[in-house]
Amino acid sequence: MTRLATDRTTRRPSRSRCSLSALVMVGLLAMLPRVAGAALVSESTIAREAEYAFEQMKAQIPISRNIADRDYVSCVAGMLIAQLDEPFRSLDWEIELFEHQAANAFAMPGGKIGVYTGIFAVADNQDSLAAVIGHEIVHVVAQHSLKRARKQVRNHLLVAAATGMLGGGGGTATALSLGAEIGLNRPYDRKQESRADAEGLELMADAGFNPLASVRLWKNMTKKNPASPPEFLSTHPDPANRIDDLISQLATSLARYNAAVEAGRVPQCE
Repeated sequence: MTRLATDRTTRRPSRSRCSLSALVMVGLLAMLPRVAGAALVSESTIAREAEYAFEQMKAQIPISRNIADRDYVSCVAGMLIAQLDEPFRSLDWEIELFEHQAANAFAMPGGKIGVYTGIFAVADNQDSLAAVIGHEIVHVVAQHSLKRARKQVRNHLLVAAATGMLGGGGGTATALSLGAEIGLNRPYDRKQESRADAEGLELMADAGFNPLASVRLWKNMTKKNPASPPEFLSTHPDPANRIDDLISQLATSLARYNAAVEAGRVPQCE
């Protein structure tokens, strides 16, 4: 029987070439989650998830039927929204007041704002309430939920891609399904919270709400239960540091507030 001769001239790839290929593959793996995360988690995806979550909340948490309180919250939110740039000013904003003792409020992508009646215990006037709602609106304008979701998808896809190279399961579908949900439900990071504080202060001032009330608000929140701050503060920067940061920004925000008053923006929501 004739056997085929082995081609002894064939050489194995050099170690340096293998190393280069590995580096290229690592680079592609690093790029894939970044590109895919941005492409697969879109603004419309997050907005749809937000709408669904908001409808679920309205079905599960009692809605306040106090017309005066509802008008009050809508007035404050409306004054703030009027100062937003496009396209956010023209969003079809939906504002809801929930009958719940939590001292909390939130805003979701797509223009959903929720306020719990428990916030009135610490936000005891229109200026303080504007500080709370303005902070939450900034999270929407800055697209913090979208950025958080994309980051989470990138992380999951990177792990999935690396696992696939090693012969494990993919996990890509899991990453995509988790992305939008995490973007809505996980806490914002400290950098995003600090930005929401700073720009929320400017927004309330531009709408004609006195930014001095923001300092009083945070003091009321920590005073309400020093051992366990209200839910609104649970994932936020340290209250003492936050108050110091707000005070350091008052000179600028007060100048904007005075300009708003001179321009005739004087809210009368109470």
